[in-house]
Amino acid sequence: MTTSTPPESALRALPALPRDDHGPVFKAPWEAQAFAMAVSLHTRGVFTWTEWAAALANELGAAAARGEPDDGTRYYEHWLAALEKLVEGKDVITPAELERRIEEWDAAARATPHGSPIELRRGERE
Repeated sequence: MTTSTPPESALRALPALPRDDHGPVFKAPWEAQAFAMAVSLHTRGVFTWTEWAAALANELGAAAARGEPDDGTRYYEHWLAALEKLVEGKDVITPAELERRIEEWDAAARATPHGSPIELRRGERE
């Protein structure tokens, strides 16, 4: 995966994004990938930053309503949940296809030795 710095407008639209002096901070590769997916889908015109901010705010609000601590430890879990709901709502992916992809990634994660990158083989996606 190639990474690039997201547009400054994207970073301003996401004030709660964990960051340090060098930009966004990710504790695990999947967090960076989830971030990159959101930026990529926005760039392709799938959703606006306003729509994205509302979806993420809904997830963070739901977490607060459940009594989850607002300490940033689950930020990208909420990010991913918002992204999944947004692309499903935009008919980018069907609920069945989303569930199938989640199951494929879960199976691949269980089969991957600790510390190794999780990858789907081409045949697993079809």
